[in-house]
Order: sequence, then C-alpha cells, then structure tokens
Amino acid sequence: MRTKSLLFSAFLMLLGVGLSAQDLQEILKNYEYRNVGPLRGGRVTAVAGVASQPSVFYMGATGGGVWKTDNYGMSWKNVSDGYFPTPSIGAISVYQNDPKIVYVGTGSDGLRSNVIAGKGVYKSTDAGKTWNFIGLKESGQIGAVEIHPNNPNIVYVAAIGQAFGRNEERGVFKTTDGGKTWDKVLYHSDSIGFSDLELAPDDPNTIYAGAWRGERKPWTIISGSTEGGVYKSTDAGKTWTKLANGLPNKLIGKVDLAVSAADPNRVYANIEASDDMGGLYRSNDRGATWEFVSDNSNLTNRPFYYTNIESNPKNADVVYNNSLRFIKSEDGGKTWKSISTPHGDNHDIWINPNDTSIWIQANDGGANVTLDNGRTWSTQFNQPTAELYQVEVDDQYPYWLYAGQQDNSSTIAVPSEPVQSVQAGSNAFIINTGGCETGPAVPKPGNPNIVYSNCKGRFGVYDKTTGQELQYYVGATNIYGHNPKDLKFRFQRVAPIHVSPHNPDVVYHTSQYVHKTTDDGKTWEIISPDLTAFDPEFQVVPGSPITRDVTGEEYYSTIYAIRESTLKEGLIWVGANDGPVHVTKDGGKNWENVTPNMPTGGRVDAVEPSPHNPAKAYVSVLRYQLDNDFKPYIYKTTDYGKTWELLTPGTNGLPDGFPTRVIREDPKKEGVLYAGTEFGMFISFDDGKNWQAFNNNLPVTPITDIKIKDNDLVLSTMGRGFWIMDNIVSLREIGSVKNQQAHLFDIQDGVRNRMYARSDYNGPEYNRMGVTIDYYIKDQDQKVQLDILDDEGNVVRTFVNGRPSPPVNTERDMSTEFSNPPAAGGLPNNQGLNRYSWNMRHAGGWSNNPRRAYMGNGPMVATGKFRAKLTVGDKVMEEDFNVKLDPRVTLVSDADVAEQERLALEIQNFSDKVSKLIATMDEEREALKNSLDTEKASRRDQRKKEALDAIYYKLVTPPGTYMQPMLASQTGYLSSMIGRADQRPGQDAYERFEELKAQFEEIKKEFESLK
Repeated sequence: MRTKSLLFSAFLMLLGVGLSAQDLQEILKNYEYRNVGPLRGGRVTAVAGVASQPSVFYMGATGGGVWKTDNYGMSWKNVSDGYFPTPSIGAISVYQNDPKIVYVGTGSDGLRSNVIAGKGVYKSTDAGKTWNFIGLKESGQIGAVEIHPNNPNIVYVAAIGQAFGRNEERGVFKTTDGGKTWDKVLYHSDSIGFSDLELAPDDPNTIYAGAWRGERKPWTIISGSTEGGVYKSTDAGKTWTKLANGLPNKLIGKVDLAVSAADPNRVYANIEASDDMGGLYRSNDRGATWEFVSDNSNLTNRPFYYTNIESNPKNADVVYNNSLRFIKSEDGGKTWKSISTPHGDNHDIWINPNDTSIWIQANDGGANVTLDNGRTWSTQFNQPTAELYQVEVDDQYPYWLYAGQQDNSSTIAVPSEPVQSVQAGSNAFIINTGGCETGPAVPKPGNPNIVYSNCKGRFGVYDKTTGQELQYYVGATNIYGHNPKDLKFRFQRVAPIHVSPHNPDVVYHTSQYVHKTTDDGKTWEIISPDLTAFDPEFQVVPGSPITRDVTGEEYYSTIYAIRESTLKEGLIWVGANDGPVHVTKDGGKNWENVTPNMPTGGRVDAVEPSPHNPAKAYVSVLRYQLDNDFKPYIYKTTDYGKTWELLTPGTNGLPDGFPTRVIREDPKKEGVLYAGTEFGMFISFDDGKNWQAFNNNLPVTPITDIKIKDNDLVLSTMGRGFWIMDNIVSLREIGSVKNQQAHLFDIQDGVRNRMYARSDYNGPEYNRMGVTIDYYIKDQDQKVQLDILDDEGNVVRTFVNGRPSPPVNTERDMSTEFSNPPAAGGLPNNQGLNRYSWNMRHAGGWSNNPRRAYMGNGPMVATGKFRAKLTVGDKVMEEDFNVKLDPRVTLVSDADVAEQERLALEIQNFSDKVSKLIATMDEEREALKNSLDTEKASRRDQRKKEALDAIYYKLVTPPGTYMQPMLASQTGYLSSMIGRADQRPGQDAYERFEELKAQFEEIKKEFESLK
C-alpha cells in the first residue's frame, strides 16, 4: 500500500508541474458527452404560443430549459442552452404584436422537493435565437411574466421567491425599459411571494395578482398563510388593494387567475384555502364582488404543485383547469368534465386567441399540441427532457442504463448502443423494468434479466423475460398518509437498493434501517439500528397549514445512500437524508457514527467508498433545501471516517452556488474524482484539492448520479435524460502528457459490433463501431500520420492530417494478400486532445473517380492484435490493441472471420481489376465516339464501336428498367453477401467467385482481341 501511495503522489506531482489549470481546461474541452435518451418528455410547467404563427410554440421544462417548435410540436429545438445558467423555467411570455420579443422567467412554480432554483429573467429579441439576462437573479421561482399588449418594454413579473427559505427579492416587479431596470411595485414580506398575475385584456393598467406563502422544507410543504389572497391595481401597479367581498378570509394558499378577452369584467381565481373554502371563485365586476362557484376536488389537488386556471379568449364561460387531471367547464366553472391528455399531472395551457381550437398544454410527460380542442395531440416522444433520479448499469454487451423516471409508471432502461434492429426508432428501445417513477432499478450482476426495483419503498423483483414483477415489500405497509413517527419503517420515495459487489445474491434496501436479503426479497433481516438523526421536531405530517400531502417524499429521517466497498466485503457506508453518516466494517454487526463536522440536517445524497483504499471514502451532502444553503459539500476521509476533509471550500474550482448531488472516484485511477452538481459536472485530478468544470457539450441541468462503467462515464440528469462520455482511458492519463510535444494514449480494444441505428433528432446519439484513438499534441498544425498495422507489421490503413499526399504504391503483395492502400486525409491535428475513430475496415476499392476511391468501406478486418503507430513531427509513438468478436456472437469463431476477411480481400482485388478494365473500355468508347462524330467516320470504326459495346455491357449493367446485372454488379453482390455479418463464407460464395473470375478472363480476352 505504501508503494501505491508513493506512485499516486508522484502522479499528482507530475500533473501539477506539467499542466496549469488553463492548460488542463483546454484539454478537457475536447471531450464530449452523448445523449442516449430516453426520447420522452419530462415535466413542463410553462408554455406559450404565437397567435399570428399558429405552428409556433414554446415550452419550459423544469429541468430542461426552453424549447421551441415551428411545426405544431412535430419536432422541438432547445433555444436556451448556452444562455441560461439554470434549466428551471417558470413562465414564458411572447409579445404578440412582434413575436420576435420573448420574455422568460426562470424557476418553476411547481414546488416539489426537487425543484430547481431560478436565476432571474431572460429576454430574446430574435424569437429565441439568442437571449440576454435582464435581472431579478435572486427572485427564485417565478410564477408569471406578463407583457403590456402595446408596449414590449413594460413587463410585470410575479416572483414567488426562493423555494427553501426567506428572501427579499420577491413580490410583483415591473420594468418600463425592457428589463434594464426593475421596480418592486408590490411587496408584502420576505416570506410572501406572488404566484400569478393577469392584465385586464381591455385595460393593461388593471392588474390582478395572487399572493402566496410557499416554501419547502425537507420534512414538509408550507403552502398558505393569513396574508395570502388576491390583489388588484388600476393604475399600472402604483397602488394595490387586497380584494375581499366573497373571497376566503382565513388561511389562503396558492392562487391562480384568469381573465378572458371575451368579457374583461369576468375574473376567475382558483384558490387554495382552509375551512373547505378552496376552489374556484368568479367575479363578474372586475373583482369588486366574488362568487364561490366550485369546490371540485381536482381544482385544489396538490395546490403547491398544480393550480393553473385558464379561460377561453373567445368565450368567458369556457374555463380549463390543469391539475392531476385536465378538466374543462363550459358554464363558467360550475360543472366540470375531464379531457384526456397524453400524460397526467397537468400544469399549464396556452390557447391561440385567433383560433381557440389550437392549444399547447403541459404536464409531467412534456408538452403536447392540439389542433382540435383536445381530441388529438402531438407526441411527447420527441422531447429529451426526462427527469431521472439515478443511474445503474448492467453487465451485458452493450450495457443498458436504468433509472426511475419522474412520473413514469415504471422504472426504465435504455441501451448504451443499439442492441437490435427496430423499425420504430430509438423509442422502441425504452423498456419498463419494474417499480415506478422513483426507482431505483438495479440489474442483478450476472443476470441482467433480473432487476431489483423500488416504488416508494416497495421492493420488487422484475423479470424481463416475462414482464412480471415479484413483490416483496419490507413491512408490507402502505406508507402514504402517515405521520412518519408512527411508521415502523420509514421508506423515502427513492429508497435505495444496493447489490453487494462481492455476492450478487446479497441485496440491501434501506428505511431508517439497513435491510438485507439473500433470497431476492423473500425474507429480510435488519442489520442496523436506526442510522438517522430522527429529531422529533421534524416528524410531522407533511403539508401545512392547509393541504395535507403525504407521499413519502418528505419523510425526513431515512437512509438515502448506501454503498459497500468493492475492496472489502462487509465494509458498508450509509448516509441519511437528515445528516448522519455511518460505517460498518463487519457487515452490520457494529456501526460507527462517523458524520463529518458539517452543518446539521443536510441530505447525504451519495456515499462513495474508494475503490483503491478501504479506509478512504467520500460523501456529498445537499443543503439547499435548508434555508437556501447553495454551497457545495463534498467530504473525504482516509481513516474510516475518524477525520474528514472538506474538498469544496468554494475557492478551489468548484464554486459556491453549485450544490453537490453525487461524488464518484474513478475505479482505475486513484484520485480522479467526478462530481455531479445542481448545474453540471466537475472533475478533480488531485483527489479533490482542485476542481475543473467538466460540462463541454453537456447542457446545464442537475447531475443526479454518476457511474463509471468500464471505460465510460455514465450520467443521469434531472431534466435531460442519460448521458455517456465514451472511452475515458485518455482522461485518466492526462497527467502523462506533462511537457511532451505529443502523446499517444492507451487504446481500448475494438469490438466488431455491426448494429447501427440512426441517431434521432435531439437524440439518442449512437456510435458507429470503431477503435477510438486519442492523442495529445502540444502545438497546433503539426504534421500527423497514423498507421494501423496488423500483427505481422503490414499496413492496414494510413491516415494523415489535411489532404493526403500522392498515393503510395498500391500493388498487391501476393504473399500476404494485402495491398498498400493510399493514405486517407482528415486526421485531426488540433492543439490539445485529439480523437479519431478507425472503423476497423480496409481502405476499400479502386475507382476511376479519386473522390470515390479507397473510401474506408472495404472488408472488415479479422479479429486479432493490431498496432497504432502515430507520427507527430519527428516523434513516433506506438500502442497495441485488439479487435474482438462481438461477445454476443455464438455462431462463428475467430478463424471464421479470418477466412471471411481473406476471401473478401480477394474479391475486392478482383473488383479493382474489373473497375480498371471498365475504365480502360470507357476511354476506348469515348475515343470511338469522338471519331464517329466526325464527318468521315468509317464503317470500320462503327463496327468496332458495336463490338466494344457488346463486350462492355458484359461488364456493366446496360441502362434500362430491371436490366440483368452484369459482371461488375454481380461482383458487388457477392462482396455484399459475404460481408453483411460475421461469418465464414458458404460454399456457394467460393463457387460463384470462380465463375466470375472465369467470365472476367473471357471478357478480357475478347477486349484484347478487339484491340
């Protein structure tokens, strides 16, 4: 262990001496992530459209940013990436007189426990192409943005405020200069914000606003106070009056308002209220008096999460309400009927005022457009905004990614690469894997057909082969509706499941205790005491002071993270969502409280036993749900938790304002750490002493979990699905470049995976098979050459930067059956990291057209050992690698594909001969054509032309419909037949090849005799 520690220290020293932070950042920016789905929407709480352009709509996802469609929702494009520092969207407003002007308020108004903080208001003047920040950065969650109908510089914002604590920057704000300056025109206190506001359609100086005390704590939801209610101004916000006369007058919670242009005197207010007074209120005199018109339970269902009312712009009696169900009233809110939407949990609607049969509607499955009043809808399977709680991977090839997806009926899995041919596209790959939205879903090592899944504390064993899930709930008690102090087992909605890395039959599941099963859940034993803080003050029924809401999401004193060391069986670390960290070294017989010296009460979101040192571990703690503490907290111990070091003081590259959700150490390179935060990825190469942002093409979104699968970095996000950074071998070796002029990194073996699926618009993105070759160049624009050699030293392919030099000698080597193919251009020679993928194929065939010759589409190489030889300037570097069969292949052997390659190369060389003879004949035919075009064309030349054509069309298929394929086409047909799969060619291939060669010789003789 001492030697290993010294080597690690040496690595860190070289890294620190050889690369500055700026140099390191330049190298890191060349790495890219790819999205692998699922291509199905997540929660959307804000939508808007353009009245004059009925095909154009915007949607704001709660973790995915702003998206735009110009084809009625057939496809969507993200328009906020690169501009917004948060993916959480609360309100979108388009200036209808000039729809190039769009305002967006960040921070969703659906205050779930995982709500993402807003960071102000943004404005676009080019219909979403670019955006500018225009203020209110600390306003937290924004409930509404309203633009003056005749002046786009006058804008009002309803700011709910920070979701997890008090702050001054809340209330109703107004700008009269397009966002350059803001005035707080309505303010109550640092705990009361405003959830909604509406301008009277006929008088924009008349404004209605809904005051709301909304706040989240890890253990409860606060929605309502005696200070809530409806406010009105008739002088553009200078003065305000709190409305009464029929409105609730005790506890008032979330408020949402609607006014129809068809009757501006009609005002609707959907109000959460105590004493059975919650529901829909209607005023027919601009708020002077109110009538309680409906207490339909769906109007105030989970009000902190929903509460959105909208009236039809052309008929004031038609009202829509977004809640658990989407409901409609045609009699001014008295009676209601349900309208089916593509997904439940509804949040927002925008109705085109010119044609009220056209809407866009938002829910937990994304956004959907209707052109027929809700009878039919556009799809949600084209929006890559899935909210995922965690990620697990299995051990099959290609591996699959598993997670709980917010508001999905089951946990899901998607493949890292295409696994089979499907006609429906990548959505056909999304499979259910048991449990429900919360997850996790954990595949069993050695048998990926078995998945251990959770649904809000309910443990299940899902069998992919049958689609059945065996149910083995610990305690078998429905946890909904309880005061947590009364529960025997407190299971949080996302209660962890962890499979022992030492024994796939040992599975852990956690409440306030650690539960263990060795028979797939049939029996359980408790192997720990209560490992939480369990402060009685926080054991309350969630939801106050008006609406009870007990789904398990707010059960505070539960174990939130568990991991067993990969180095030592029985060494288990756990963290609770109310702060404590515990460790056992003997499989649960004895536990030690090893909580770091940190602020109390934070959620231990991840524990990470080091895969290199059993005494070392990391924890990441999330505290932004406690009084808006947005600092990052990652701690490290090297003595089993006796002492801890804070790795995130906010001054070493991972700044304040980036709460940390997950920490992982690279299993193959000690001290390389990956941190997932609320707003992106960070990496450390020195065990947490320094951090670098590591987002690159990754959109701004919370990173909820990280796994390292072999040489891939795998992420789950709360709003943008799964992402993979492929092949991080070179990432681990960055310290090796030091002051070198060039460096060739280790090369991961290539696999002959022939599956290919076209990447969908917006993802998933799939790789083509190949061998990835990473190399570093210190200086730009050096001459670079890459040679791929087989195990006998023969050059298989050559690549150069820029355009290739004149072709080398391509004569066939009769002893090896290989030709020396000319170099292919396009090899990158950028300063820093470069990545090139060789497709494991020979150069391909000759063509008379240089642009079509040697295009890299030749026969696939056989399996075996290869070498990459990289020349940068005068420095030569070499690395060995292997090409292997797809591990799923069962019908062929290495010898079979070696014979396949041999015959394919013979056929390719034969095809080259055919092509060259055709080119020669083309020259002859062109010369004869020119001769026959003269006035003195001879009959001899005419006869020669006819004879040559007859021979020519034995090689080339004559023009026409369904003409008989001739020799060149038949050769391509044979080549295709033997190269479509990994196989030993069949006997007919050899026999047909001999026939074609014989035909060719006859044709060649005929041509030579004609000459």
